[in-house]
Amino acid sequence: MLKTEKQKVSVIGAGMAGVETAMMLARHGVAADLYEMRPRQKTPAHQSGDFAELVCSNSFGSMAEFSAPGLLKEEMRALGSTILEGAQINQVPAGNALGVDREAFAQWVTTKVKEHPLIDIIDQECKEIPKEGFVVVATGPLTSDNLTQSLADLLDTSSLYFYDSISPIVEASSVDLEKTFFASRYQEDQDDYLNCPMTQEQYMSFVEAIAKAEKVPVRDFEELKCFEGCQPIENLVDRGVKTLAFGPMKPVGLRDPKTQNRPYAVVQLRRENMPTTMYNLVGFQSRMKWGEQKRIFRMIPGLENATFVRMGSMHRNTYIESPKLLASDLSLKTDSRIFFAGQLTGVEGYVESAAMGQMVALALLGRIHYQAWHRPPPETALGALLRVITTDPLRSEFSPMNINFGLLPPLQDTARMKKKVRREKQCMRARQSFQAWFHEQAYQ
Repeated sequence: MLKTEKQKVSVIGAGMAGVETAMMLARHGVAADLYEMRPRQKTPAHQSGDFAELVCSNSFGSMAEFSAPGLLKEEMRALGSTILEGAQINQVPAGNALGVDREAFAQWVTTKVKEHPLIDIIDQECKEIPKEGFVVVATGPLTSDNLTQSLADLLDTSSLYFYDSISPIVEASSVDLEKTFFASRYQEDQDDYLNCPMTQEQYMSFVEAIAKAEKVPVRDFEELKCFEGCQPIENLVDRGVKTLAFGPMKPVGLRDPKTQNRPYAVVQLRRENMPTTMYNLVGFQSRMKWGEQKRIFRMIPGLENATFVRMGSMHRNTYIESPKLLASDLSLKTDSRIFFAGQLTGVEGYVESAAMGQMVALALLGRIHYQAWHRPPPETALGALLRVITTDPLRSEFSPMNINFGLLPPLQDTARMKKKVRREKQCMRARQSFQAWFHEQAYQ
């Protein structure tokens, strides 16, 4: 289909959500101007100018059949997700999770988008909302100061924010394999993670060093508000000396093949790329100063001579109070031509952000072709996410949220039902609801 100015949509931001929105629109014949300010203008977290660059973990979460993240991916694939296609093509071993080679993934996505004839790339900062036509704001948690101010004026409210954190990455060749072992918890896909075991004495010294380390100060005018799933390790240490041992360093399901014993604590390293030249420290987001990080993380067995490719860091994330501001199709209640997608809406995670890009695209296709928008049922993963960011009456204070079973409507008569059975039944119900909704859609 030839593109027309009547159909053209402005998509601001070429991250997960922006890419998914533009590509889904283009596949259905609707042209898009895709704005991306990088690499001309950098952010505190991005390293390149590639689209859909991963700035935190390189994991897209669980692929397990009866998990909430797995269910979301299943629904997104049915809708033709560009992001998940790229993740699958550039996958690295990560157990039951979908880990990717972040550089290869971003390059693949960038090429895919730039090759589409209905997408025009505008490589400059979009400082304010375009005055005409449909607009999708998908700038993510690192929205530029200029556009943030424009949004604050438009929404007549102060932007909400929290801090997100990035895990360190080490060169694979600098890890001492004599002091580490390959295994995944409970012996599944046991070569996917490299484990650094600690004795109780080593662990206690490590935690004490973290507690005493010098941290990067938070700016005076910003409160430190961290998403629970991305807490810096210093925050966890502050909660108690054993918190790390029951969190990212838990040894459950792991035995050192050299001793046949379960370590007191374990630091897990996940492959960063293929072939494996780098590992990231799983769950080791940090706001310690870089010199302190190097000193303390080299206390970890096997990392005594580690070469750090990237240090842990913190950055501000911006998002809007979506339930108050957005209609059910993710358009502004006060201006229905302006839509929001991705992490800016208050979903948390790569896959969740891309999913909202898909939802905005479907809503726009309905609007452009004068057809009613039928959102996925709340029993589905997509429908549950939409509900929580547009109509959720349950939380007094809105904050970012990953997909989880708690967002889906409860089952009936589950008092004596085991958790595993309950999850399986929720997934089966979701699949039935999704299939019924999917086959009714005009734009598949």
